[in-house]
Amino acid sequence: MRSVTLRRERAIEGATRMRMTMLAAALGSMIALPLHAQQANMQSADANLPAQPLPADGIRTAATVVVTGEQPGPGLWLVRNGSHDLWILGTLNPLPAGMQWQSKQVEQVIANAQEVIKMRGVSLKADVGFFKSLMLLPSLLGARKNPDGKSLQQVVSPQSYARWKALKARYIGSDGGVEKWRPLFAAQELYQEAMKKSGLDNSKSVWPVVNEAIETHHPNVTVVKEEIVIKDPKPLLKEWSKTTLDDIACFDNTMTRIETDLDAMRARANAWATGDMAALQSLPPAYQWEACSSAITEAGIGKRLGFGDANQKVRAKWMDAADAALNKNAVTFATLDMKDLLGANGFLAKLKAKGYTVLAPDE
Repeated sequence: MRSVTLRRERAIEGATRMRMTMLAAALGSMIALPLHAQQANMQSADANLPAQPLPADGIRTAATVVVTGEQPGPGLWLVRNGSHDLWILGTLNPLPAGMQWQSKQVEQVIANAQEVIKMRGVSLKADVGFFKSLMLLPSLLGARKNPDGKSLQQVVSPQSYARWKALKARYIGSDGGVEKWRPLFAAQELYQEAMKKSGLDNSKSVWPVVNEAIETHHPNVTVVKEEIVIKDPKPLLKEWSKTTLDDIACFDNTMTRIETDLDAMRARANAWATGDMAALQSLPPAYQWEACSSAITEAGIGKRLGFGDANQKVRAKWMDAADAALNKNAVTFATLDMKDLLGANGFLAKLKAKGYTVLAPDE
């Protein structure tokens, strides 16, 4: 009986902690992607794909079949400083939902590594106890709703709402609760459901495999993060409930991505899973999330919490960690999102500019 009670208590505590992250989701989850992104590349992600006729509901149906089963993933980039090697795995989201990633190269590198660098990014932490958090649940549950009880139809344009209705019918269904959500959260829900029905998973991560290798071989782990601690969430929740966000562009751009980019997302996911770096780099770039980021970071509440320079701080911390590793370790392993890794402003370019040798996979 006691074990059953403990399981129930842990389940309640877990659910409460999950709800406590809703504020972080409000201010963070939709900017977790863009805080790691480079300058927006606003070209259509299907610009290099052959034109296809649209179906009656105006939504292009993705045709690319998503791979399943065990897949090797891409090869690793190598940054070298004399006899000191930093191996970097470029990650991607979303990935094929039915894929099991298993990389022998990653396991071998971690087996010989003295250090693993984890990019945690920017996060929010509500510094409250378990029972106090229970008292905040009603406010947290309302954090994603529009101020003054307005519906989506009342806050977006008729054209946007017509697009929303068609996409919602296809990917979400008849759920009426989402109609009261802020455009930013409605867009997030639509995106997640579209991923599920397209054979993709935005929560798929390389970290279960990496963590297992870390537990087996015990390298030092350096976590790169910028944490914003909220001592008292109550005033913040009250302010948030009355704040109108400039998130219409986020809403519209997310719908555009779902309408036009699903096939390209599947192709990118397949290329990553199968380790086809040539295909991965030849595909149109993934859509950037700056409009969703700005809806939070440019709002008064975001500026007051210090989100403005959070990305720069995290990037500087990662470069410091990489520099230190390349000067002290024989072998270091790290992961970075592909969009942070590549490009003129990517970490590989910055490491090369510092005089390190940078080798692409298979070079």
